[in-house]
Amino acid sequence: MEELKGASFNEIERLFKKKKAYVTAIISILSIIIGQLVVIGFRIGTGSRAADRAEFPLLVLSIYINTILPLFTTLVAIDMFTGEFTQNTIKIALLRPISRLKLYLSKISAITFFVFINLFLVMSMSTLAGMFFNPGTMSVKELLRILLAYTVSILPILTLVLIIVFLANLFKNGVVAFLVSIILYVAMKALEIYNISYKIIFITSTLGWYSHWTGNEIPIDVLIKEFLIMFACSLMAFSAGFYLFDKKEL
Repeated sequence: MEELKGASFNEIERLFKKKKAYVTAIISILSIIIGQLVVIGFRIGTGSRAADRAEFPLLVLSIYINTILPLFTTLVAIDMFTGEFTQNTIKIALLRPISRLKLYLSKISAITFFVFINLFLVMSMSTLAGMFFNPGTMSVKELLRILLAYTVSILPILTLVLIIVFLANLFKNGVVAFLVSIILYVAMKALEIYNISYKIIFITSTLGWYSHWTGNEIPIDVLIKEFLIMFACSLMAFSAGFYLFDKKEL
């Protein structure tokens, strides 16, 4: 356990030394600023409130979790696997007395931490922006609803991460892995919209999982169904990804 903990901290430290982590944070903040300006402009132009204090963070989440976060998470995941094998920097990690399974887990832990930090940053910034620049109220209940929405969003993103990690280990070239990941993501999003009756079979539809938790009524049957889909996809992607990672030769 100590080996896994140490390896995870090492991977997190290496990840946040890279420019991608800071670029993601900057773009996340810019997206909130642009989003708030659009809301203000819409309110001034139409006289409608567009989004109140409690709605704005959830509006930001719906856009962020479907665009910016998947994109940069894909870049980070591919860089941590395909990129390191291509550059042979993976040898440094394998020189430590740690099994490939623990190394694999430590990298996934680092990516998960990256997702958590970005979601927390966006939640904090969008909530503050909502409180200062939008009308309406922001009660403790609304704050808890926002916190819940951002927290449960980690699970569908983690499922997506495991699928991307599988693709990163499937291809030797990082550019190819990235292009395939993006094409598959866009294709699933398009099919999800086209086949709305069967959208649950596309893993991208679970990115809206948080919406089931923030409504007036919580649909337990839908939550369980989508959770089982995410769990099954995560298990298969994790197993297949580790098999490919374990079989890779330096």
